[in-house]
Amino acid sequence: MMTLVRLLRVKQWTKNGFVFAAFVFTNQATEGSADIWRATLFAFLGMCLISSATYIANDIKDAERDRAHPVKKNRPIASGAIGVTPAIAIAVLCLAAGLGLGAAVGIPVLVCQAVYLGLQVAYNLGLKNMAIADVFTIAAGFVLRVVVGAVAIDVKLSSWILLCTGCLAFVLGFGKRRHEYHLKKDSGFSSRSALSQYNERSLDVLVVFSAALAAISYALYSIESETAQTYRGIILTTPFVLYGIARYLLIVFVAEETGEPETLILKDKHLLITLLGFLLTAVAALRGVEIPFLLN
Repeated sequence: MMTLVRLLRVKQWTKNGFVFAAFVFTNQATEGSADIWRATLFAFLGMCLISSATYIANDIKDAERDRAHPVKKNRPIASGAIGVTPAIAIAVLCLAAGLGLGAAVGIPVLVCQAVYLGLQVAYNLGLKNMAIADVFTIAAGFVLRVVVGAVAIDVKLSSWILLCTGCLAFVLGFGKRRHEYHLKKDSGFSSRSALSQYNERSLDVLVVFSAALAAISYALYSIESETAQTYRGIILTTPFVLYGIARYLLIVFVAEETGEPETLILKDKHLLITLLGFLLTAVAALRGVEIPFLLN
């Protein structure tokens, strides 16, 4: 069972939490019907299964390289715990089930899933070997997850949310590349050719640059967006975002434990508490919590 969980990379399903962005920030979490809840859940599960199918395909493609990696050699396919043929069968089942869930929600979700799959194919066939383009592709995948959540419940999103999502993905992506670069220096083994196009200073700058963009874009969203104009309490979520970004930077530059940023939030209690505080505050703001000393 655990081998299957590792093959599907279930712990990386946390990335698909971005599907819930539209659900939360259009106030559907508190006012949405059962159909909206169901559509969002189906869209989330569909993206989880599709992403697992792409992970398996990538693991099959990179099995030889992974066997020489100090950590990735333990992946089910690289280690031989699961054969290629069963892995292909599982990937096909995941893909079919994921697309089936998307179709059940609606054609727009299915179209977004197809775009996501095309993006993953392009990433694995070449974009992952190109510095900067690799992280931009990852960021585009996060933005698509947000779009999937929006079309699933037929709501329009503020462009601010897409900008904030992309900038946050830059922070996570460049933080991960920095971690991989240091592993390369320590072990002499490179897990991806794009790392040879970076150096330590460039990655430090890119992480800080991305963090600044993410912080500024969210702060502006919490003041200037249509949602913020309607629900003034959204400004109360900004301290949680700023703290979370600052905490992540501390981990990047001091602890250097950002190899799997998608699971970091489950391991770091500061980030977990920050996320819970952010969600509770966002829900309260969207339910009409007022800040009496702020101008309308």
